[in-house]
Amino acid sequence: MVTLQSVSSIADMVDFNQKSFLVAAGSIAFNPLFWNVAARQEYHNKVLTKLFGGNSRYGCYALAVAIFSLGIFRDYLYKQSLKDQPTLDVLDNNAVKGLAAVLFITGNVLVTTSMYALGFTGTYLGDYFGILMDSKVTGFPFNVTDAPMYYGSTMSFVATALWFASPAGLLLSAEVLVMYLMALSYEDPFTSEIYAKRERERAAKRK
Repeated sequence: MVTLQSVSSIADMVDFNQKSFLVAAGSIAFNPLFWNVAARQEYHNKVLTKLFGGNSRYGCYALAVAIFSLGIFRDYLYKQSLKDQPTLDVLDNNAVKGLAAVLFITGNVLVTTSMYALGFTGTYLGDYFGILMDSKVTGFPFNVTDAPMYYGSTMSFVATALWFASPAGLLLSAEVLVMYLMALSYEDPFTSEIYAKRERERAAKRK
């Protein structure tokens, strides 16, 4: 169980004066904020759809490219920041590296299988563009966790931190989890309302 005391202990082993650490932390915070703001602007004002001549799918594809590219850049900044941070000897052993490998593989399985289950537009916020799925996905990995992409991604961050025996990486991984949980608190109710609205409209047509 993660406690405030354990997070504080990890923070004591982090060099906060390193610019690379601050840049990585900023990138981690920025990404979910960006895609939530962009998606809501699209839902309310059709900003991206209008930019692509009224084609909502092209707008969704453009947002997908932006989200994917920002994710790759964030991961790069994260790995670069670890190079500038001190390591912890107790984490530098084969047992921890084995745990890191298991976490990394498991995390990537959760991410890739959720993308496969949702499809391209389902993965990249197609709901906000009016591209809705026929029904809620309930099979693997959504029968394991309701947010496999976010938890899987967090596991990969933790795995990387453990592999490089980096307390700074563990702290940044905690930030990743916090940002994802905050994003979920906004996304889940909003997405549920999108589908509830569709059902109300369908019910009204049947009358």
